[in-house]
Amino acid sequence: QVQLVESGGGLVQAGESLRLSCAASGSTFNRYAVGWFRQAPGSDREFVAAISQSGLTPYYTDNAKGRFAISRDNAKNTVYLHLNSPRPEDTAVYFCAAALRVNTMTVETTAPYDYWGQGTQVTVSS
Repeated sequence: QVQLVESGGGLVQAGESLRLSCAASGSTFNRYAVGWFRQAPGSDREFVAAISQSGLTPYYTDNAKGRFAISRDNAKNTVYLHLNSPRPEDTAVYFCAAALRVNTMTVETTAPYDYWGQGTQVTVSS
């Protein structure tokens, strides 16, 4: 069992960087790949980025690549998502999720993720 708690959201201006954190409980956190998703009002939940169990393999959508950075610190049971130069269209609730098994075919879908956090609101003003 893994419990995830996101933090770090808030109101920022476009171009102002923000770091989201996903803190996990449980001693087996390093067995899980972690993904970040987001959901804007009236929209489906969409994948943003993911990172492998070791932290050596990040994965991004084309939209996130070059703007966002995902990292993890297994000693702290925490995964981070750095939003560099966010835009108003990045406004959404951001969720982290943990998966025991995920591959390039499934990483962008919600299916392999067994545990989800409650989300943290990010609002980017223009």
